[in-house]
Amino acid sequence: MSKKVFTEREVKLLSNNPNVKSVSNKGITYTDDFKRIFIVENEKGKLPRLIFEENGFDIEILGMKRVESSAKRWRAAYRENGVVGLGDTRKENSGRPRNKELSLDEKYARLEAENNLLKAENELLKKLDFAERRMKK
Repeated sequence: MSKKVFTEREVKLLSNNPNVKSVSNKGITYTDDFKRIFIVENEKGKLPRLIFEENGFDIEILGMKRVESSAKRWRAAYRENGVVGLGDTRKENSGRPRNKELSLDEKYARLEAENNLLKAENELLKKLDFAERRMKK
């Protein structure tokens, strides 16, 4: 959790955002829909800061560290479990990891999500490589 504490005014402002599930002076919980939007846009190459700003968040209030850590956490969850990994499971989860065997459909969904993420990473690397080559010329 971030060390930044939200003021009452900031809590009220953040709670009015439709992408916020709940907010307190110490933390913020985003909606599952926003997390999905974030992953889709991020795979297209958009930067986390831009995605948050386009969805009505003030980066000065949130803090760049909170944006970066959320992005990192969501990408890892998506890579690991697909769209299901983005859901907020705090109320339904006992805290113990699942030991069940995955069905073929679940395995396929995970592999497809991982494949999409790798494709997006490759596209980003290609763009960076192209930009570096232009800079050298």
